[in-house]
Amino acid sequence: MYVTVLTTHPATLGLDATFCDVLRNAWGGGDITWLADGEAAEFPIPVVPDNHRDVWADAQAMDIDLNIVPAANRRKKMLLADMDSTMIRQECIDELAAVAGVGARVADITARAMNGELDFEAALRERVSLLKGLPTSTIQTVIDTRITLMPGGKTLLATMKSNGAYAALVSGGFTAFTAHIAATLGFDEHRANTLLSDADTLTGTVGLPILGQQAKVDALDELTLRHGFSDAEVIAVGDGANDLGMLTRAGLGVALHAKPSVQAQCDIRINHGDLTALLYLQGYAKTDFKP
Repeated sequence: MYVTVLTTHPATLGLDATFCDVLRNAWGGGDITWLADGEAAEFPIPVVPDNHRDVWADAQAMDIDLNIVPAANRRKKMLLADMDSTMIRQECIDELAAVAGVGARVADITARAMNGELDFEAALRERVSLLKGLPTSTIQTVIDTRITLMPGGKTLLATMKSNGAYAALVSGGFTAFTAHIAATLGFDEHRANTLLSDADTLTGTVGLPILGQQAKVDALDELTLRHGFSDAEVIAVGDGANDLGMLTRAGLGVALHAKPSVQAQCDIRINHGDLTALLYLQGYAKTDFKP
């Protein structure tokens, strides 16, 4: 059995009951359960319909995310999350580069790397080299003035952790940022790259080994082994090409507002909702949410 989950942005409440009814009837589904009025609904189906991708495209045009998930073991025991453009709205290295006066150049490299057009490690080295000479105090300034949380993150963490889940933040970004975001949102641990400095300035180099796509897969392997979870008990979320390894391995891999090349390789996609959509995918109702 499978479950069709329909979600939209919580600010719009644009999920139409008639659309849900028509789709349920067309797919021979069971009773509709409203997880949040106007925002999230689900119904069981016996098989994945052949036309679900065509219907997905129609739903996207209505600002609705349509996803089909297995009915069994929906509530996951571990959250494995990317940071940049996932748990926060920004790419940290782009924000540092903007302050350093090389924002446009670095942002272009970031966009291409996240879409899988460039080797991640080489692209990271090139971008970090452009930060050479930047005062280390700039990192805290960027955290304080330029970094904002992705909506729904605190609720996602609080709700999953209240139900016994473990949460890990695994980023191709930098520890100076993951430490702050992990503490702010309540992650149990964080992993990322280290920006190297000499006295009070960045050297333009990054500590080794560089954490890329494989490091995220390794984190999944290590954490599931440590806690006695299976891959099927993990929900992973990310947006870039370096997230694909963990997204395709996890029991539920969610491409959140992801790059086109990433969406093309992921079955579960959230383009209109915020991070609370990950709770609806797991069968939580809004009344289950924790602040």
